[in-house]
Amino acid sequence: MHRLRTCVARLRPITASQTAKNLSQQRPAATLRTFQPFRCYTAPVAAEPFLNGTSSNYVEEMYYAWLENPKSVHKSWDIFFRNANAGAPPGTAYQSPPPMGVSLAGLTQAQSLVGAQPNVEKLVEDHLAVQSLIRAYQIRGHHVAQLDPLGIMDADLDSCVPTDIITSSDKLGFYGLEESDLDKVFRLPTTTFIGGNESALPLREIIRRLEMAYCQHIGVEFMFINDLDQCQWIRQKFERPGVMQFSLEEKRTLLARMVRSTRFEEFLQRKWSSEKRFGLEGCESLIPALKTIIDKSSDKGVDTVIMGMPHRGRLNVLANVIRKELEQIFCQFDSKLEAADEGTGDVKYHLGMYHRRINRVTDRNITLSLMANPSHLEAVNPVVQGKTKAEQFYCGDNEGNRVMSILLHGDAAFAGQGIVYETFHLSDLPSYTTHGTHKHTQTNPCIGFTTDPRMARSSPYPTDVARVVNAPIFHVNADDPEAVVYVCNVAAEWRATFHKDVVVDLVCYRRNGHNEMDEPMFTQPLMYKQIKKQKGVLQKYAEKLIAEGAVSRQEYEEEISKYDKICEEAHARSKDEKILHIKHWLDSPWPGFFTLEGQPKSMSCPSTGLPEEELSHIGQVASSVPVEDFTIHGGLSRILKGRAEMIKNRTVDWALGEYMAFGSLLKEGTHVRLSGQDVERGTFSHRHHVLHDQNVDKRTCIPMNHVSPNQAPYTVCNSSLSEYGVLGFELGFAMASPNALVLWEAQFGDFHNTAQCIIDQFICPGQAKWVRQNGIVLLLPHGMEGMGPEHSSARPERFLQMCNDDPDFNPLIVFTPKSLLRHPEAKSNFDQMLPGTHFQRVIPDDGLVTQNPSEVKRIVFCTGKVYYELTRERKARNMDDSVAITRIEQLSPFPFDLVKAETEKYPNADLVWCQEEHKNQGYYDYVKPRMRTTINRAKPVWYAGREPASAPATGNKNTHLLELKRFLDTAFNLDAFKDHV
Repeated sequence: MHRLRTCVARLRPITASQTAKNLSQQRPAATLRTFQPFRCYTAPVAAEPFLNGTSSNYVEEMYYAWLENPKSVHKSWDIFFRNANAGAPPGTAYQSPPPMGVSLAGLTQAQSLVGAQPNVEKLVEDHLAVQSLIRAYQIRGHHVAQLDPLGIMDADLDSCVPTDIITSSDKLGFYGLEESDLDKVFRLPTTTFIGGNESALPLREIIRRLEMAYCQHIGVEFMFINDLDQCQWIRQKFERPGVMQFSLEEKRTLLARMVRSTRFEEFLQRKWSSEKRFGLEGCESLIPALKTIIDKSSDKGVDTVIMGMPHRGRLNVLANVIRKELEQIFCQFDSKLEAADEGTGDVKYHLGMYHRRINRVTDRNITLSLMANPSHLEAVNPVVQGKTKAEQFYCGDNEGNRVMSILLHGDAAFAGQGIVYETFHLSDLPSYTTHGTHKHTQTNPCIGFTTDPRMARSSPYPTDVARVVNAPIFHVNADDPEAVVYVCNVAAEWRATFHKDVVVDLVCYRRNGHNEMDEPMFTQPLMYKQIKKQKGVLQKYAEKLIAEGAVSRQEYEEEISKYDKICEEAHARSKDEKILHIKHWLDSPWPGFFTLEGQPKSMSCPSTGLPEEELSHIGQVASSVPVEDFTIHGGLSRILKGRAEMIKNRTVDWALGEYMAFGSLLKEGTHVRLSGQDVERGTFSHRHHVLHDQNVDKRTCIPMNHVSPNQAPYTVCNSSLSEYGVLGFELGFAMASPNALVLWEAQFGDFHNTAQCIIDQFICPGQAKWVRQNGIVLLLPHGMEGMGPEHSSARPERFLQMCNDDPDFNPLIVFTPKSLLRHPEAKSNFDQMLPGTHFQRVIPDDGLVTQNPSEVKRIVFCTGKVYYELTRERKARNMDDSVAITRIEQLSPFPFDLVKAETEKYPNADLVWCQEEHKNQGYYDYVKPRMRTTINRAKPVWYAGREPASAPATGNKNTHLLELKRFLDTAFNLDAFKDHV
């Protein structure tokens, strides 16, 4: 009714001369055209479609059609709108059409207002009111759903009932309805399925069915989705009468899973009561929830599931979902267990697992992988997505029909950590989509450690971030296992049908504190008083099934005894485990890459040189447009001509060298994936791996995919403006296979600092913590160019501090150039790339100093861009024969052997380390002790560089140049070292 009244209130008198102008202002022409085919709309009461459920937009359509041409609508609509425009009050605007043959123009205004039929108009308004009521439940019914198992807190943090939800007969007045209308029969709109096979229901029954669909133990958020078919699909799943019914077998299976979930935690508590395990008590229905999703997805064709989760409930998931051997879990609690494998290891509730087994429900093979994750709860999200994308890529699963991901979250972390949002925004990007992810949240109402949810988020639900990608959100009371299983079935079907993200919000509680040793009564006394009274969900569900006759008490107790026996036997076997083999906990094994002892089969690096004809061929591809009728930018034509000229002269710059490295790997069948912000063109407009047709939108060409007929595919993709999320994604992608080159490039090297969590928690310590190998390569533009603190330093000191100098296991971090991309001297000759050549860990000085090395007074060791500034300064000072400049290209593992050879080559020279970074940054603190270890004589390693500073660089160009001049003076002036050690 209110919507109709709103429409009528908006009808203001409009003169004929204003009509065309107002039409263009009020409604876009494209929208108006959609109404033109409907030349004669039916009467407001006689119209069957109107009474059969079209929305109040129908009235608006009539009105705009009438404004355009009064004859295009039924005469009764014409009278209705004329009267409303004339100021007729609600309830009097409608009247029956004039008799046949009577001209509408012959009726006076007074005549048109006479004979109005309020009862007929009320019928129209009442039907519209019922439609509005149904829509209100669909939009806001979840706000009054019974979601909290404890019954003490509203899941949406608001105890107010929306005014348009009918909770008592006195609220009928909101819709202009009365209690006497409760038994009236109303036609149901096509936007609801509460009628089942019935097209009309009494109002009382309509309200009851809406309450059953939207206000019980399931709350559904979906009306924000802008796709009608998807909304209709969800309505069918929750509105149809009797949809949530389970067979006897399904109930017994659910009970057995609840027994395993519950008794596992109770067994651990009995055996290791003083150990932290971050148990699942209060959310035991998570296990049947996950198993239901996996069962349904397996039935739909999925054969690989990759999961990520925080530590709460991880051991239970490992035991009862992944099906890791219980003895392997139990032996982790033995404090005397020794580590057999290299590495520091991690706590048991951070470890992952990879397992291929038969799914007993579908009798199909399924591979389950639970990714290791530190206490940075949501950090694993993009890693899981990247690994999922890689698995899909390698098996040709372009639609996500075979490989899918599941992510679990805590409610406080879901709302509070930005990586959740970053990961959501990758979900529909072509190079990052995994075609739908099941996301779960465990809302322990609702505490993050000790923080009340009212202090932890500003949104009603922790899941509101998911609305940004139109993911439906299913809130469910975790103490109703059947509701949980039903919702998870729907979620799995949604993902299989639409290949889009879906969120299941398990509203539960945490029976213990943050961990088993924590005292929650300090901060949530009233909640935990209620929790102590709360009957366990297993007990409640068992009693329900026993009362129904689905199982007997004896069968229930036998199920418990059977699982308890399994746990006891596994516990006995676990005592035989004296050594921890971390390889049993690998989440991403690389078959065929390792020996039986767990070591890589070969870490030797053969020559990476290429025949000259191959170099020339790749160079020609890099300098051409291998597509016909393709128009490129004029400036790009000059760049390609410049590349062709370099090939002719047998030289390459950085961009062309990168092209040759990638192209040769692709030709050999190695997949290359380059990802990051603006990597297609390159931040400094040097790369141009994707060409854009200047005349045709979205027409592009990637020359690198035209290197060879049978080459591997090259994936180069501009990412969203995210570092944390995208680097995590690429880390996960690289985790799937050792036989690929996966690179992430920062727009500027310093920008990796917003992805520091991935570097600190996964890249650098991954081998030590989880024996998890990874081939990710980081390209970080670095160099002090006078561009300010945020565009200078890739913070090499941070990476060097985390490296362990193991020559076999180290991440590849490349500090790439900026100004050197176009420096005339920063080029290489083909001769340095032919067969038999290798990467040079150290590049010795091959100039005049080699003619009489005993006369050389100083060796300046350096790395990066500063080399070219040093050589320029040396030449200006005429010191080419007295100062050697040696470049260390590989900093970690440190090239002790080659540095030693250089120092022995110049026996009388002083040793200087020169860097353009500040003294407390860069490489000095890392290099100095290693150089001192290398030399056999007690000589100091002098420092030449910028003074210590808190910021990476100055923002003042003049100060930058003064600093440069000062440290170059120091590098070539021996007396300057006397006061510095």
